[in-house]
Amino acid sequence: MKLGKLYAALIGALVVPAAQAGVYPQCPFDINGAGITHETDAASGLVLHSRSVGAGADAHRQVCAHVVGGDGWQMVGDGSRRVYGFGFAPAQGVDEQVMTNGLAAAQFPAPTFTFREGDEVWLALTNVGMIFRPDLFDQHSVHWHGFPQASAIFDGVPQGSATVQMGSTFTYYYKVNDAGTYLWHCHVEATEHMEMGMIGMLNVLPRQDGSSITDASVGRAFTKFAYNDGDGSTGYDKAFSLQLGAVDSNFHDLHEAVQPLPFLELKGDYTQINGRAYPLTTVENKAEVPAPADAPAVSQPVHSVMRASAGERLLLRLTNGSVDAYYTITALGLPMKVVGRGAQLAAGPSALATNTSDWKASGARWAHGTASVTLGGGEGTDVLIDTRGMAPGTYYLYTTNLNYLSNGAGEDRGGLMTTIVLQ
Repeated sequence: MKLGKLYAALIGALVVPAAQAGVYPQCPFDINGAGITHETDAASGLVLHSRSVGAGADAHRQVCAHVVGGDGWQMVGDGSRRVYGFGFAPAQGVDEQVMTNGLAAAQFPAPTFTFREGDEVWLALTNVGMIFRPDLFDQHSVHWHGFPQASAIFDGVPQGSATVQMGSTFTYYYKVNDAGTYLWHCHVEATEHMEMGMIGMLNVLPRQDGSSITDASVGRAFTKFAYNDGDGSTGYDKAFSLQLGAVDSNFHDLHEAVQPLPFLELKGDYTQINGRAYPLTTVENKAEVPAPADAPAVSQPVHSVMRASAGERLLLRLTNGSVDAYYTITALGLPMKVVGRGAQLAAGPSALATNTSDWKASGARWAHGTASVTLGGGEGTDVLIDTRGMAPGTYYLYTTNLNYLSNGAGEDRGGLMTTIVLQ
């Protein structure tokens, strides 16, 4: 009898943590307390709550954020129709409000995170379930793609770490040690969930930010940098995050219809930048973006227009969220230089293509440059665009893969294209 009671107690101890479903995000401080900074992304509505701790060399931030994983709808191509998808969104409200507000609220792509090197991050994920597919009980997770110091339990890979059941919340912890451009996505049934939309960008700013360092190659000082370069070579004036990707409309339609999914035939037919295709990439007013029926808000809130003053240096953080395609990107008439790949500083001639005569004619005098960059699935590349000597006007950034410059089979002049506006 005693052995039986001991066994029952042991089993009870094991199952209690798994039974504690609900919205219980963890954070080392009261997010509504004194001295807390709240940063809200204007496009996605994502909120980062932070406080400064430590002193001297140990000074850093503690950052808390909360997102939900569920389903929703997105418009493809020119906005003529919608497709079903999975996605992440900022958590709204507290307790059970998070569950209610998170239903059908998926954003495409997932909200972009921006952290700083040295941050301690607590990222909570609440799985609100699939309101439009009640037959599904999919778990979700957060995988920080390319993060080199992930603890196994916080890595998001189901075989070796925690995943989040419907109605439950799990908080991931990261000590951010490396600057660069990353992706984050759900790693549960990864190909399916990423194709359905559960993928976004994650940027880490270097400790060097805030220092004034002169880039000798252009003879001017910068205070914002892509990496800890030590010489100002990755300095920039304005940064833009661009996630390339595509929707396989047949795959999404079959998913909505509860039909077998053709994984071997995956092929995106509606290519996108930041979840939209041209010309919607250039619509800066969210109120003018078609909202899918059954969605509580615009599900593709991020445009891709890059506005700057002539003479400024621009940082383009490029990622490829596609699960089946390579993309080659160019900025017609603008000199480009690759300064990072895979969240690593690109240094030395071997990392860069040689410059071309037309860049020299345009006034750009960089030692190394490139006319285009190619990204495979899951890759990230950091590109500087120098607009010195360039005339004000509208320039186009687009793919040289002409088959990706369309919206499905019925409309040309779409897909992977957006604008850089110099004023």
